[in-house]
Amino acid sequence: MNAFLLSICTALRRARAPILWVGLVYTVGVVAGAGMVNLNSGFALAYRDQLVGRAMASDPAALASGRGFPVRAALWDFAGNLGQGAVPSTIMGLAVVLPFPQAVFRGWVGGIVSVDGEHRSRLGNWREGRYYLGVLLLQLLPYTLAAGAGVRLGLGFLMPNGRWGYSSQQRWLAIPVEGVRDVARIYVLIVPLFLLASLVEFLVR
Repeated sequence: MNAFLLSICTALRRARAPILWVGLVYTVGVVAGAGMVNLNSGFALAYRDQLVGRAMASDPAALASGRGFPVRAALWDFAGNLGQGAVPSTIMGLAVVLPFPQAVFRGWVGGIVSVDGEHRSRLGNWREGRYYLGVLLLQLLPYTLAAGAGVRLGLGFLMPNGRWGYSSQQRWLAIPVEGVRDVARIYVLIVPLFLLASLVEFLVR
């Protein structure tokens, strides 16, 4: 294994606990959202319809897709997920706790769209269910990595000694340089995962 791949594996190993925490929170959110809409919660179903309607009317990716430009839609979706979703989640990780409420909500949103416009479960159809679960997993995996990497950096920033400290004490604006490098290494995985998720969402269906 070359040095670059080894550095990515090392970064993932150092951040594995926060990544698992965030992943668990996302799972709870998805299960809660899916459970609510499948139990016909009026609030969850109304929010789902409002969310989808707003996206269809104003989201650049949805608009491009509706006009017959799936590649453009995928690129818009990729840019939004990365720039407006993942990067802020990582930055919020410096405060350690901030990404978790966001993860619960984002997971919940992923769960409530498990029903279609007629409020029928998308999991009832094999093809539709496979598409839904595949896109959901491909999107939440890089979101989990991004937030987990940020939380790990935040722990190293707030608790530089002991378990969460880094071997190098070099800092930039009080932020551990080694931790920033770990985040950059994990983003080497995050970026292509988001691109893959968007391509699958808009080109495979």
